Amino acid sequence: MTQTLPKLATFEQFIEWYPSNGVRYELHKGVIVEMPPPTGEHENVVGFLAAQIAFQFLQMGLPFRIPKTAFVKIGSNNSIYSPDILVLNHDNLVNEPLWSKQSTVIQAASVPIVIEVVSTNWRDDYYDKFRDYEEMGIPEYWIVDYAALGGKRFTGNPKQQTITICNLVDGDYQVNVFRGDNVIVSPLFAQLELTAQQIFDSAL
Repeated sequence: MTQTLPKLATFEQFIEWYPSNGVRYELHKGVIVEMPPPTGEHENVVGFLAAQIAFQFLQMGLPFRIPKTAFVKIGSNNSIYSPDILVLNHDNLVNEPLWSKQSTVIQAASVPIVIEVVSTNWRDDYYDKFRDYEEMGIPEYWIVDYAALGGKRFTGNPKQQTITICNLVDGDYQVNVFRGDNVIVSPLFAQLELTAQQIFDSAL
């Protein structure tokens, strides 16, 4: 489970405190949270999807980048997230006041798509980050639950491997669920030809 450290912090305190120990941390409503170490399967899925997404935006000639480490700051509730895959619009980074020194973005215009690969802290992805990315106005949010860790309302009964793609329409996320041989439908990357099962198989 996610380990919560007993300390409330502002963004500035969090950035100043952040240790160089190889452990990932996020700030959830002012609480510093240690993220669970990823499994090899988790990292396989992240690497596979990052390569697939990068191929798409390079083919389309879009000015996008996938940073190794960067933060998304949610202004309304003092939360800072470090997504598994964060696609940035490089052209908008000049408008980001925190980017050059803190590798942090605060504008939806900088984040065309964000992807979270579900770990044991699945409630963060399905509840908190869903709400916060929606409020921030990020156009597309993927929740990739390759191990069917999420609750049954998200993964079915019995639980199944599930990919949830959230598309922002008039300020609200419209949710589409993909399983098995369903072909993934990405509003941003219409030419993407992947089934949910191909993504799940990349974990192996």
